[in-house]
Amino acid sequence: MKERDIKTHDGGKLALYSYGTENAPGERRVVLIGGAFLTALIYRPFSIALAKGLGEGWAVDVYDRRGRGKSTEQPQDYSMSTEIADVRTIMDATGARNIMGHSLGGAVALNAAQEFAGTAHQPDKLAVYDAAVNIDGSMDTAWLDGFAESVNQGDVGRALARMKRGMHPGTALARVPEPVLAGLMAVVSRTRINKLFRELMPSGVGELKAAFDAADTPRDFSVLPPTTHFMVGKKSPRFYKVTAARLNRAVPGSTLEVSPKGFHGSVPAAVNELVSDISDYFKG
Repeated sequence: MKERDIKTHDGGKLALYSYGTENAPGERRVVLIGGAFLTALIYRPFSIALAKGLGEGWAVDVYDRRGRGKSTEQPQDYSMSTEIADVRTIMDATGARNIMGHSLGGAVALNAAQEFAGTAHQPDKLAVYDAAVNIDGSMDTAWLDGFAESVNQGDVGRALARMKRGMHPGTALARVPEPVLAGLMAVVSRTRINKLFRELMPSGVGELKAAFDAADTPRDFSVLPPTTHFMVGKKSPRFYKVTAARLNRAVPGSTLEVSPKGFHGSVPAAVNELVSDISDYFKG
C-alpha cells in the first residue's frame, strides 16, 4: 500500500491510499469512493481483494472524503460540488480512468460522472453498488432535519435511530418505536465500529443533505457513459433496489446486476462473489 496526501482546490488535503501495481496506467486504475461514516481504511480489505482480482498491472485508489480519516474537515461551503471537485483532484493525481462508488459514495460517483460528461474526466468505466441517490423521490427525506438536530444535541442513540428508520423505510426496523430504537442504538454505539460511526456523525449530516437534497444535486443521469454498471445486493434494503432500477432505466446502454448473496455492507466486507463480479466488469 502507498499512502500520500493530495492537496485540494481549496487548500485542504485528501488522504489517498493506493493498492496493487504502483505505476499502473490510468486505464488500469480504479478510484474507489466510500460511503457515509466510513473511512478509507475500512475499505482496505476490499481494496486489496479488488486489486488482486484485477491482477498484475492494475491499481485501486481509495481516499478519505472530507471530514474523515486523515483528510481535512468539510469546508463551511461544503456541498456535492465539493465532493465532485475532490473526485477530479484524485483523478488528476492518479491518472485513473475508472470510478467505483459504494452507497453514498455511489451518489458522489454518479454526480461527478454527470458533471464530467463530455470532458477529459469522463470515466472509461463507472460502477456503483447500492448507490444512495434520491431519484424521482425514491426516498422520503423528512427525517434528515430530525437527524441533524439529534447530532447537534449529542444524542447519538436518537440520531442513529432516526437515520436507521429513514434509510430503511418499510422494514421491521422502521416499525420499532423511536424511543425503543434510540435506546438500543445507544447501547450498540458503544461497539468499536459504531464508536467510529459516532465520531463521523457531524460530517454525516452535511454529506447526507448534499446527496439527498434535490435542489442542490444534479439529476440528468442520462448523460452518464453507456458502460455504466449499476449493482445492488439482493439482501440490501428495498430503497437501493428501487434506486438501481430507476437509474438503469435512466441511462441508455447501462447494465444492472443483482448480487444474489449481496447485502449493503458487501463492499467493505470484501465478499468474494462481489469482488469477482466487479473485477470482471472493469477488466471486461
